[in-house]
Amino acid sequence: MRYKGRRQSSNIEDRRSLSTGRKVGISGGVLSIVIVIVFVLMGGDPQTILSLMQSGSDYSATSTEYQPTVQEEELAEFVAVVLADTEDVWHKLFKELGAVYREPRLVLFSGQVNSACGFSSAATGPFYCPGDDRIYIDLLFLEQLQKRLGAHGDFAMAYIIAHEVGHHVQKQFGTLDEMNSLRQKISQSQYNEMTVRLELQADFFAGVWAHHAQKMKNILEAGDIEEAVNAAQAVGDDRIQMKSQGYIVPDSFTHGTSAQRMSWFKKGFLTGNISDGNTFDRNAI
Repeated sequence: MRYKGRRQSSNIEDRRSLSTGRKVGISGGVLSIVIVIVFVLMGGDPQTILSLMQSGSDYSATSTEYQPTVQEEELAEFVAVVLADTEDVWHKLFKELGAVYREPRLVLFSGQVNSACGFSSAATGPFYCPGDDRIYIDLLFLEQLQKRLGAHGDFAMAYIIAHEVGHHVQKQFGTLDEMNSLRQKISQSQYNEMTVRLELQADFFAGVWAHHAQKMKNILEAGDIEEAVNAAQAVGDDRIQMKSQGYIVPDSFTHGTSAQRMSWFKKGFLTGNISDGNTFDRNAI
């Protein structure tokens, strides 16, 4: 992806010099939904994260000496450029809909972080917290994306960021509120299915972003789309479950299969049309 020398978003919060520690005590009022991309990367259950966030634990932050490496600084620059591109694309698309796009902020952290959705560690993976309109990314995950999941290339990382921005778009469309309202009305397996549809739509929106970013800025280099498709395949529920436990449990899927994730990203990239991304249609998946 062509990113050197291009505009970087001003919506970056660098908290890598903060070390977050847990305090004794519990408080309520934490938003009950957080969008997590690959908590199961470490063999975990996304419901564990949801339960933790609902508990609303208090945390404190202390400053530590943090010296980023040259590679980390390059990654931080890349993230800021990708976020800027998402801002430009979604401002344009929202304007065409007669709406105003509210930009999210993106938090870079190291190891652990506290958000309006609760406490999270690097093992959570990148996530979007609708409670504070922020995307949280530990740059170490972007390295793990290549080492542990085999998703190589800078555009694989761009796909991850665009996917999380897709959840922010869903919040502005009211989709996340609808999901929250369903939580107590349907069974866990039914809710998991709806969560899969939510995630696939975020993949579609990532593809829509890539489509328009290329038309507007000619950002793509040879092999970039293949990198994003490979990343979508790498974070499929079936592939992650097979890798972590040796078998798959379809009723527990929360993000979609590798084939589904690849398909919806490619559909978004090929059409660039938001209206083609109704993953909640009965026959969509």
